[in-house]
Amino acid sequence: MNVDKIRELFPVTKKWVFLNHAAASPLPAPVITAVQNYLKNSLFHEEDHSAPDEGRNLFAKLVNAEPAEIALVPNTTTGLNIAANTLDYPSGCNVVTTDLEFPTVVHPWLRRKLRPKVEVRYVKNVDGELLLGDFERIVDDRTVAVVVSHVEYSNGFRNDLKALSEVAHKHGAVVIVDVCQSAGALRVDVKRDKIGFLTTSSYKWLLGPSGAGFLYVSKDLVKSEPVFVGYEGVKPEVFESLELWNNRELEFVETASRFETGGLSSLSYVGASAALKMILEVGASEIEKRVTGLTEHLTERLRKEGFKLQTSDAAEHRSGIVNFLVNDPRGKVEILGKKGIVVSARMNGVRVSPHFYNTEEELDKLVKETKKLS
Repeated sequence: MNVDKIRELFPVTKKWVFLNHAAASPLPAPVITAVQNYLKNSLFHEEDHSAPDEGRNLFAKLVNAEPAEIALVPNTTTGLNIAANTLDYPSGCNVVTTDLEFPTVVHPWLRRKLRPKVEVRYVKNVDGELLLGDFERIVDDRTVAVVVSHVEYSNGFRNDLKALSEVAHKHGAVVIVDVCQSAGALRVDVKRDKIGFLTTSSYKWLLGPSGAGFLYVSKDLVKSEPVFVGYEGVKPEVFESLELWNNRELEFVETASRFETGGLSSLSYVGASAALKMILEVGASEIEKRVTGLTEHLTERLRKEGFKLQTSDAAEHRSGIVNFLVNDPRGKVEILGKKGIVVSARMNGVRVSPHFYNTEEELDKLVKETKKLS
């Protein structure tokens, strides 16, 4: 990987040490160019609808799915709500999640409509780690779904999706995964890990704009009836007549597109597709190797300088996020920002999230400047 050449594609590197991809990514040059060209060439508001389908195909390739298993959604939250509202919930059932999840991952199951029937069970973290044995202890034959993030947003703990799927499937449960903090940085394989639903937005590690997201629905779940319905999810031959669109019949398509409703932001998918092309060209495996190498370098430097980590030491649980404790994290993040270093304050510490174009020197600068503030 030629990092110097790759960095030329990221204008942000000319002014900032940007280490905050877990929040939102700066747009690389290919994405900016694609969006600008789209705006220049879009006349009379006639949109090119090829970009969303191109994005569908590219994302399917990234996560080892088939395009027919991918629905287009505006964001991760929408995808999680679709998944939650697609399942059946017999009386006395439960859903298993964790206490480290971003609220959106759990909110769909806390609604009053489901509360009388569905118990939400939480695996509690142990020093920032989620132990497989604790999942095994609380998942049972009444568990409908295990709902987790591939990578936890606060401290970067990476869950073992394949192992969690094995636990869930023993009891007939579905695995629902938020990959907003992993897709684009780590390899994701829905077939290997036997995922039921998987969803993400494009504006974090996928390096795209907001307004474009993806929802994977496995073949055995794709025939579920959508809660929200619209013209994008029904069969064209039923939808269209000679003069008027058919509003008397409702027959869904046989693919994950049945979960789509109305018009999408073509502009957002133009950018998302350009970003996905770049990621696939570099290679998911190469990017993961680079990203985890950077976070390993950072953790070693932080330990050497005496900082206490809130991130797992285990290589199999490493991701693109590192969190370390400091006093007054918000204050320090603000000061670092004034020095041109962009990070976040999370979980009483500083959250650092480098991508594959970042460098060891940038991470060293972060540690040095933070040490001065101690």
